[in-house]
Amino acid sequence: MAKVFEDYFSELQTDMVAICLEYVESRAEDVYIYCSYEPDMYVFDVFYKINGKFVFKHNLNDAIIASDRIGERAFSYDTSEQRQEAVLEIGLEDLEKIHEKCKEYNKEMPTEMKLHYNVATNSLKANYNYELVYSNDDELLPDDIFKRWVEELKENNM
Repeated sequence: MAKVFEDYFSELQTDMVAICLEYVESRAEDVYIYCSYEPDMYVFDVFYKINGKFVFKHNLNDAIIASDRIGERAFSYDTSEQRQEAVLEIGLEDLEKIHEKCKEYNKEMPTEMKLHYNVATNSLKANYNYELVYSNDDELLPDDIFKRWVEELKENNM
């Protein structure tokens, strides 16, 4: 059976989740992926919920608790700049591929995608926006939207 647009779209989102999970060595409760495309600008970022705490990719070790041990030694995440850059680069490539598939299948490209992957249930929820979010605002940046989402989730989970 031939692949359809939805197959490609789903595969690329799955790849985004996989690379983000690989980054945390599958040691997270939830993965939150933010993607944005507004004329000529792609944005990809990720944050996690680990041990009940929301953390950015560079702060993973802030969520480690005493029971996070491997044998006799404490566990720690490799949050090196190279690993962070690799995750972002692959995520951006996947986002660009989604855009290519949207063009190929004559589908509208979302301006914003918020993906939530629950590790325990192996489920992915997605919210898509098709309106401009920041490019028509002189002060708002994609990073502001990303951080606002993190804060929103923190507030709703207290």
